[in-house]
Amino acid sequence: MLKLGILGLGEGRSTMSAALNSSKIELKKICDLNEEVCKKRAEEFNFHAYTTKYQELLDDQDIDAIAIYTPDKLHATHVKLALEHGKHVVCTKPFIDDLKDANTLLSLAKRSGKKVLVGQSSRFFEPMKRQRADFEKGLIGELITIEGYYHADHRWFLDKPWSLENNFKWLYGGLSHPVDFIRWYLPNIEEVMGYGMLSSNGKQGGLKHEDTMHFIFKAKDGRIARVSGAYTGPVQPVMRDSEMSCILRGTEGCSQADYMDLRYAITTSAGEEQIITWEHKLKHYFRFEGKSHHAGEYQNYLEYFADSLAQGNTAYPDIAEGIGTVVLLQAMDRSLKTGQPVKLRDLYEEYSLGISL
Repeated sequence: MLKLGILGLGEGRSTMSAALNSSKIELKKICDLNEEVCKKRAEEFNFHAYTTKYQELLDDQDIDAIAIYTPDKLHATHVKLALEHGKHVVCTKPFIDDLKDANTLLSLAKRSGKKVLVGQSSRFFEPMKRQRADFEKGLIGELITIEGYYHADHRWFLDKPWSLENNFKWLYGGLSHPVDFIRWYLPNIEEVMGYGMLSSNGKQGGLKHEDTMHFIFKAKDGRIARVSGAYTGPVQPVMRDSEMSCILRGTEGCSQADYMDLRYAITTSAGEEQIITWEHKLKHYFRFEGKSHHAGEYQNYLEYFADSLAQGNTAYPDIAEGIGTVVLLQAMDRSLKTGQPVKLRDLYEEYSLGISL
């Protein structure tokens, strides 16, 4: 059983629910700088082992791993401290916000022998898991191209003061989900080109950066992919469209995994068409108000991490893959600024990264 500490109890709320409902996880202690948030979570889950001092988690010899859900700018520091104190790490995406920290963390993880899992939670949703399994079985043949999108009416986010800060970008806060799908199937992206805009709704709401974006990717083997995101306008009903989807087009078939409505469709190499839904698992995935928190996929990836540690395997996305995704996101950001294609090799060389391109 993996003995877990949680740092950051905003998003960490889902992780608390995940850990407390898992037979493979034992929640030992939770932490947030804001004691009122600690008390709120303690009352909500009837779990009262909390602290406002991260050092207490680090010093607790009964904790095997720390799950980190703090602001992006703090991830590198918090991951570094956890590894230095001999803890395995789960860290929410994006893994870090400054590639200057990448080599230090890579070296530290290697020296410590501890594992890092980047919490790209969308991989662990039911439709995406089934899509990956069918792909690995060869049901759609060889992959030709992949499309991912995340279109959501997130104007309610504008009520959160941090969403209006200059460092908040939907590129990292939202689009990182479908971008991870691209990396999952086409890890060797070579070049990216994108355009973005700040919509009138976003401007009116006080956003500082693009809320509407479209990107094209080219892999080293010549295959292409695309991703789009739009976050401050109305969306279609779920029976017509899903807020987030991953579409694989292969030589023999095609598949589409739809996120929020737990729906999956596939046309196989044998010409069979199938649509699968998981309504019976809605309560597993969505446990709180509406669908703003999805604790079920957090439980899925925590249990996957626990199993991987017990078996001595590496859980993915690991630290190297997490950093590679940040490289891609920063290349995308650079393309928005310059209006030009950006080669990922330039960023790898700029930051002296030795990760495979």
